[in-house]
Amino acid sequence: MEQIKNNTIQREVTVEGSMTFAKLENGLHTSDFVSFESVQMEAFSAKCKVQIMRDGNVYITELPKRVRNTPIFREDNSSLSLGMNGKYYFVFTIEEGREDELPEQLVRQAKAIAKKVVQSLKVNG
Repeated sequence: MEQIKNNTIQREVTVEGSMTFAKLENGLHTSDFVSFESVQMEAFSAKCKVQIMRDGNVYITELPKRVRNTPIFREDNSSLSLGMNGKYYFVFTIEEGREDELPEQLVRQAKAIAKKVVQSLKVNG
């Protein structure tokens, strides 16, 4: 099977084997597949959606990679970015234990980024 397009199979390999299902003591599910055949394929690791049906069928679909927002402006502990949904995001992070610095740093960095936005609008406007 050699089709190349969105959501179509590019290459399919069918193997026979044994699958074991289990539930761990912490409540998480696990499953292992052991192939009965010698197969040469590229190893990979991915985040996936796994569906195990009542009849024992298993469906595994790789989830798309997360698209991260690219920062427009950055400061020491904060950044401003434009999300894929057309919304601006201001993110500020600071370590636990630095609560005494938090208000001052938050205001300072938010003002610094706001100045950069205003300057950007003047240059582009």
